[in-house]
Amino acid sequence: MRTLQKVRVAATGSYVPDRVLDNAYFSKIVDTNDAWILDRTGIRERRISAEGQVTSDLAAEAGRRALKAAGRAPGDVELLIVATSSPDRIVPGTAAYVQAKLGCFNSGAVDHIAACSGYIYALSAGWNYVANGQVKNCLVIGAEQLTRITNYEDRGTCILFGDAAGALLLEPSVEGTSDILYSKLGADGRGERYIIVPAGGTAMQPTAERLEKKLDKIQMMGREVYKFAITKFVELIKDACARIGVSPDQIDVLVPHQVNLRIIESAAEKLKIPMDKIVVNLDRYGNTSAASIPVAIDEAARAGRIKRGHLVVTVAFGAGLTWGSVALRW
Repeated sequence: MRTLQKVRVAATGSYVPDRVLDNAYFSKIVDTNDAWILDRTGIRERRISAEGQVTSDLAAEAGRRALKAAGRAPGDVELLIVATSSPDRIVPGTAAYVQAKLGCFNSGAVDHIAACSGYIYALSAGWNYVANGQVKNCLVIGAEQLTRITNYEDRGTCILFGDAAGALLLEPSVEGTSDILYSKLGADGRGERYIIVPAGGTAMQPTAERLEKKLDKIQMMGREVYKFAITKFVELIKDACARIGVSPDQIDVLVPHQVNLRIIESAAEKLKIPMDKIVVNLDRYGNTSAASIPVAIDEAARAGRIKRGHLVVTVAFGAGLTWGSVALRW
């Protein structure tokens, strides 16, 4: 049996578009205001892609920055995984476009689609490819342009989403204690109606009538999602800690999917984890789905909040319903 090797995060990178939409913008188009949005979500502003930018553009820039930070050339990459639910096209996969834009022509390239949990799924897959020795490294990117599939007439969802991309480069850990310690993935397809884009696939093709009804945009059952997310957040943290033999208060840095500040605060209170251990940037970017975790990790690492030897736990939950966690020693 092949011995698994330790895997470390060799470098990180992220990219957010320049254009900012603050809460005041939404008060002009729907019945809302800054205080209402901030109180219910914790979001102050979010980033919106420029005209002509596509998801692969964001992803490629985040990947380019991660490779530069690691001192690696594009030709060094052996596997590229892109987590996204807002792909450039249905076919081919967005990873193929990202590979071409980066010039990683020695790599495999594949998409992972698991909505807001997508980056956890992609990171777990990349970890296993490197740990098994199938590839010497894996560039794992989460990238989203959710604003392209947002209904700006729906007050409940239009305030939530932003565009961004983040990347982690995984390599064998040849020295020290750095390692990915544990990962868990889950799903319950019976909850598919909670967060859904009805039209666009083979189940409902995008006719003119369906586009007029905005069935190609995100629909969400907010109350149900809120209850699910709080419960699953706590379950995932407790499970990860139990599996690696620590208590929640021994986590050095917790990086949750940036879904809603009230959800994060509620879970933190139940787990007795102080907020200064939790990375939160949704006030500046909103919910960026599969991009939220790698962007938050990159910002925390560059700010010195995540350091070698730290125990870092990250969790996500989203459409599907899907969820997942990863615990790693940085």
